[in-house]
Amino acid sequence: MKLPNDFIIELEGYNYPMFKGLFDALSDTQPSVSIRYNIAKNNSVIEHDKQVKWCKQGRYLSNRVPFTFDPSMHQGLYYVQDASSMFISHIIKQLTKEIHTPISYLDACAAPGGKTTTAIDSLPKDSLVVANEYVPARAMVLTENLIKWGYPSIVVSKGDTSRFRKLKGLFDIIAADVPCSGEGMFRKEAEAVSQWSLSLVKECANRQKEILDNLWGALKPGGYLIYSTCTFNKHENESIIDYLIEEYNAEPIKIDLPTESGIALGVDGHDMCYRFMPHMVEGEGLFIAVVRKPGEDSSDSKRSKSKRKGQAKAKLTNSKIKDWIVEGDNVIIEEDNQVIALPKLWEDEISQLKKCLDVIHYGLPIAVVKGKDVIPTQALALSTQINIKEFNVVDVDYKTAISYLRREAVIINYAPRGYVLLTYNNTPLGFVKNLGNRANNLYPQEWRILSSHIPDEIPSILS
Repeated sequence: MKLPNDFIIELEGYNYPMFKGLFDALSDTQPSVSIRYNIAKNNSVIEHDKQVKWCKQGRYLSNRVPFTFDPSMHQGLYYVQDASSMFISHIIKQLTKEIHTPISYLDACAAPGGKTTTAIDSLPKDSLVVANEYVPARAMVLTENLIKWGYPSIVVSKGDTSRFRKLKGLFDIIAADVPCSGEGMFRKEAEAVSQWSLSLVKECANRQKEILDNLWGALKPGGYLIYSTCTFNKHENESIIDYLIEEYNAEPIKIDLPTESGIALGVDGHDMCYRFMPHMVEGEGLFIAVVRKPGEDSSDSKRSKSKRKGQAKAKLTNSKIKDWIVEGDNVIIEEDNQVIALPKLWEDEISQLKKCLDVIHYGLPIAVVKGKDVIPTQALALSTQINIKEFNVVDVDYKTAISYLRREAVIINYAPRGYVLLTYNNTPLGFVKNLGNRANNLYPQEWRILSSHIPDEIPSILS
């Protein structure tokens, strides 16, 4: 691969040893392959695989497998993610190590969801996670991946970050993995090389400042902003941190690094900025830094559970719906023919978010009501809150699981009529409505596997 000349000249001009081996690594080496398993759903990760140093749940694989044809991925048992991006797990755990109550977290540029799901597994239990994406199609992919992960205290929105200006001091932590010139993706994406230019770098830097201006007011005093890019130049990295310091009096935060991690520090004396260089770590290019907003949070830490507004209690067509989820501190509402479970702790905040943002998913949608028919959702099937004991369950073989994920007709002769929860390897896969001679496949149309290929061997990432 031939790298852009201006890119080489720019980075050579920094005159730092960390850049000496970078160009050869980008041109002549292949990316590593890594996954991160879902701690809420899976305890059987292959332990002999090499662990990612900065993420306990991260594992390197010896080679890429056909993940699309592994039902375990669609069940949300693991996420295919570059190892460098998993560093946000290490950061969040350090920032919250003295916090023992739920907090509010925003991933402002979240698609496709890798860093969001990493955050979910690292935040204090029952924290509220808001994930936003500007591009509508990417927002739908983000929603799918978060539903598969199964976490209930979630809100997904789409649109420009300017909407967050209305949400004053709502979030304890904001992560902004901002759009960038993509130099760190040169090894993976030929398009990133062909589109790169110095003018793109300048355009991205201006856009990054705009995004941060939009987000800063939504961060609580004393809260943390995690800034990251997948690029190498300092205009989109250290210079942006300087902007936050000069414009908002932001305080850089030091992150303790794992032993022999290979992670480099920033350029021009920015020793609280962290760089992942492909010739120094097993992962792609990443820049990440944390700053703290001045001041202390003056809000009442005990969130009010009274004066809830704007939520209509569900008139349950089937009184057993509430039993479809495990017992928890939830409120059940009905909106647009959907029955949704909301965490009581965050009911007011979710109501506020719905007023200010274009929210496309929130809480746990349990069922869709069509006349007298109450249809359990795919979100329920994949949720960590599903009460499996309330359903007729059939464990299917690999061929049937793939047919289901293609949204093909499946035959379940040995199950009672009505809604049946299919499992694969005894883990929920999704619902069908069994009619006896056939079963209506309820897998979401937009999620279906499009390829008709079946691999020669069954993919087996987890054991």
